[in-house]
Amino acid sequence: MNTPRSGRPALSRPDGTPVRVLVVDDDPDLAEVLSGALRYEGWDVRTADDGAAAVAQARDLLPDAVVLDVMLPDTDGFGVLRSLHGVKPDVCVLFLTARDAVEDRIAGITAGGDDYVTKPFSLEEVVARLRGLLRRAGMARQLEEGPRLAVGDLVMDEEAREVTRAGDLIELSPTEFELLRFLMRNPRRVLSKAQILDRVWSYDFGGQAHVVELYISYLRKKVDSGREPMIHTVRGAGYVLKPVAR
Repeated sequence: MNTPRSGRPALSRPDGTPVRVLVVDDDPDLAEVLSGALRYEGWDVRTADDGAAAVAQARDLLPDAVVLDVMLPDTDGFGVLRSLHGVKPDVCVLFLTARDAVEDRIAGITAGGDDYVTKPFSLEEVVARLRGLLRRAGMARQLEEGPRLAVGDLVMDEEAREVTRAGDLIELSPTEFELLRFLMRNPRRVLSKAQILDRVWSYDFGGQAHVVELYISYLRKKVDSGREPMIHTVRGAGYVLKPVAR
């Protein structure tokens, strides 16, 4: 699976808030990879591992889109879809399944699904299809101004590729910028070295932890120097970006 690069303009809900997506799959590794890719788009993402949890999460989140596995432990995705439409009738649904028979595709669309992707798939394809569904449904808009990320007093203009902290411009190399962007799109979330390598350097973890450590040190010198630190090490787990407590 290839992690999508978010060089394209971001999507937001019509009111400017992040797009809300629910990922429903009983494979925890797949759910984590999918949710990570969607968070990298700047979206608000939650996961559920069965039908009951999916409906409960949907009631709380009121998602704009759902990535829904057909085969779940307690029911099938078609039954879950009917329940989801009871919670939010206009939700966009992208079915995800290992089954590729024509009758399964027909069943998914007949049940009210909007699109259908079979495993194995690329993350880029899933993201692209979701973006298309959301735009066509009028549930998301492309930001006309450069998308901006903000964590505390740290602000990133992704289009202009400018970063400021408390109004002071911070000069970053392209790799430093991508690393900080990944941290800022996942504030307060501990990110492992393997996750960072996969998202920023696009290769699997394999003895390259020193690369992450090196670039984290570069970022700290530029982002945290002379200020209250925002980039923290969680020993044995990874790194987390948090706004300064006031």
